[in-house]
Amino acid sequence: MASTDSPVADAPRSRLVFWASSSIIGLLLLVGILAPEQAGEAFGLIQNWIVGTFGWFYILAVAGLLIAVVILALSRYGSIKLGPDDSTPDYNYFSWIAMLFAAGMGIGLMFFGVAEPIQHFTAPPEADPRTIAAAREAMVITFFHWGIHAWGIYSVVGLSLAYFSFRYNLPLTIRSGLYPLIGNRINGPLGNAVDIFAVVSTIFGIATSLGVGVLQMDAGLGYLFGLPQTTWFQVILIFGVTGIATLSVVSGLDKGVKRLSELNLLLALLLMLFILFAGPTGFLFKAFTQNIGTYLHNFTARTFNLYAYEPRGWMANWTLFYWAWWIAWSPFVGMFIARISRGRTLREFVTGVLLVPAVMTCLWMSVFGNTAMWLDLNAATGAISQAVEVDISTALFRFLEYFPFTTATSTLAVVLVAMFFVTSADSGSLVVDTIASGGAEDSPMWQRVYWCGLQGVTAAVLLLAGGLAALQSMTLIAALPFAVIMIFLMIGLFRGVQADMARQDVQQHVAARPSANLPWRRRLRLLIQDQTEAEVHAFLRETVQPALAEVAEAMHSSGQEASVSVGEDHAVTLVAAMPEARDFVYGILPAREYTVALTAAEVIGPEKDRPQAWKAETFFADGSLGYNVMGLTRQQIIDDALDKYEQHLSLIQSDKTSLYITSPSPDVPGAS
Repeated sequence: MASTDSPVADAPRSRLVFWASSSIIGLLLLVGILAPEQAGEAFGLIQNWIVGTFGWFYILAVAGLLIAVVILALSRYGSIKLGPDDSTPDYNYFSWIAMLFAAGMGIGLMFFGVAEPIQHFTAPPEADPRTIAAAREAMVITFFHWGIHAWGIYSVVGLSLAYFSFRYNLPLTIRSGLYPLIGNRINGPLGNAVDIFAVVSTIFGIATSLGVGVLQMDAGLGYLFGLPQTTWFQVILIFGVTGIATLSVVSGLDKGVKRLSELNLLLALLLMLFILFAGPTGFLFKAFTQNIGTYLHNFTARTFNLYAYEPRGWMANWTLFYWAWWIAWSPFVGMFIARISRGRTLREFVTGVLLVPAVMTCLWMSVFGNTAMWLDLNAATGAISQAVEVDISTALFRFLEYFPFTTATSTLAVVLVAMFFVTSADSGSLVVDTIASGGAEDSPMWQRVYWCGLQGVTAAVLLLAGGLAALQSMTLIAALPFAVIMIFLMIGLFRGVQADMARQDVQQHVAARPSANLPWRRRLRLLIQDQTEAEVHAFLRETVQPALAEVAEAMHSSGQEASVSVGEDHAVTLVAAMPEARDFVYGILPAREYTVALTAAEVIGPEKDRPQAWKAETFFADGSLGYNVMGLTRQQIIDDALDKYEQHLSLIQSDKTSLYITSPSPDVPGAS
């Protein structure tokens, strides 16, 4: 009865996603290389068409996704955990919040912290330029672009990844979020298409960040050392910094990159605190408080504003670009926040992800943006806004001229951008590789190197094809299909949590037959001593497999079709076929229990490198109720399987759970 066949395990190893996404990206880049000017014009025309035809869709999609995650958090579904029902968070609240705080930092804040508020200040969409009203509007718009909406987008992807990976034992990839909608077809063409679009979207989203970063690096090096500010020099910088990121991948300097991430975060905070206390401190605290109030006051109007009655190009250059950028960037940030949130409830996840990074980002924008406008109206007498109008990438360095230690702070800014570049390219290559390989952790090193290099090539080609405008255009184009996918991810989430809640409602009315207690000495030993992988494998082989085989044999004798299989991961699974309903699945697999990571950067690296203990954990048709059965006797395993079989039969008889029952039955997931 043993079998090593597992469609879900084999499907992620398909090379289709890798080659198809590479081909699409390569074709677009080839056009940019062979005809950069024509490509830039073409990208611009496509962008204009998308904005004119689908601008409303971006606005409604982002608003709808944000509303949906808030409803999910506030509803009764908010109590569902991202993991088995008895799981506990991998990180305490302080560590988790610190890592969410770190997730909000990046190249974008360095580039746009001064530039965006100044641009809205000098060319606001509604107020008169360079007035108090323009300053207020500038900060509202900046908060709107960098605040809760961005993190609402990230939370959709993060929730989908965390929920279906940690609770359903499906691969940590985008296609898994569609399981409640298309079932096992996630392993077919539809699932492949979803992951292909995710890879393409993410590559262009990361390339946009890298392109923005290199523009600012070039401006800083030109400001400090007089180095040339040309497109070709920017391309050289891209390949130089990408090369460093590639070396970190090849040489296994993951811990060095983690320490670099920590140092980067610390230095960014120090720079912000320096500006806060060296600048108009009292004014900044008051401005931050008022900015929050004005942002909340204008929240709904801004969310749905398209300037339909007064059409203007401002929307394409700002709001629609940002929404597309966040959508394209969402698999990267989503995977980060998913990995650190196992064991949290949906309500905790949404509340933390929406508020912590958004507040940090808005504080950064207030410190840099309000200080820049304050200086421009006073000591600078318009010089900062003039510099931004000439070259947006110089904004931060012209701004720092009005503070002490200008050379030191400007050098620090260049170093920060370079460090953000390296860590984004390194971590981004891991995320893209994970999606392209179907969630596999053991993909070849050359694949991660390949994606790291492709990110740099994409950023370089887009700069040659039109600079920042081409980066914005391709982000808008690439994000459109993924925006559609995100809507289905949200629908899949609601389907999943509805099934979970239906199961819990029925279980409250089903008498659970408790298993016999273990002898107390044996129970104490299991509680105190960590189990090794070999001990768990022996338990599955010597106790679990014979017990479930006995149950399957008895089911056969009673006319119930049933089988027991053993997967490559040593998971032992009992499956009882249910006509016109989800099959009954009772399985036990060897599961790793990771120790707490000490830094935010550690969660981006391979999980196999983290210290771990082992347990024998149950999984079911929906993966929603996992618990450790290590040490139970053969009879206790039989009793537990029959308890769950009884509950499953009760679910079938309940009209309330039709959604749970009629969704396609998953193949054996195996160890996750």
